[in-house]
Amino acid sequence: MENNYFYDYAVIRVVPKVDREEFINVGVIVSCEEKKYMQAIIKLDEKRLKALAPDFDIETAREHLKAIPTICEGGKDAGPIGQLSQRNRFHWLTSPRSTIIQTSPVHSGYCKDPAEALKHLFEKMVKEPSGK
Repeated sequence: MENNYFYDYAVIRVVPKVDREEFINVGVIVSCEEKKYMQAIIKLDEKRLKALAPDFDIETAREHLKAIPTICEGGKDAGPIGQLSQRNRFHWLTSPRSTIIQTSPVHSGYCKDPAEALKHLFEKMVKEPSGK
């Protein structure tokens, strides 16, 4: 029988106008401490973002989003936050904030493979039903 591993995840959101609390889901972070796994998949749908907020500075969002997978990887290239433990990096990435990049509340689950769980969550929570 295969092991099931406990994991935590959060959906990454772009919130163009924080005061309006409107957002689009752009990615997912999965952390599985038992497997020493923490990764994020991010895909910014610029067409959807422009429909929600035509004047939004997409380049700023791109720059901030680019840091998330680097922090997930950890290490020297990820700056001071990248030096933290996996658990602390995950909590730093998912802590509540009032900025243009936010995450959902943290959710938990069990999986056989955290990489497959990440792909599944990305398909379910981020991709449009048309599969784009």
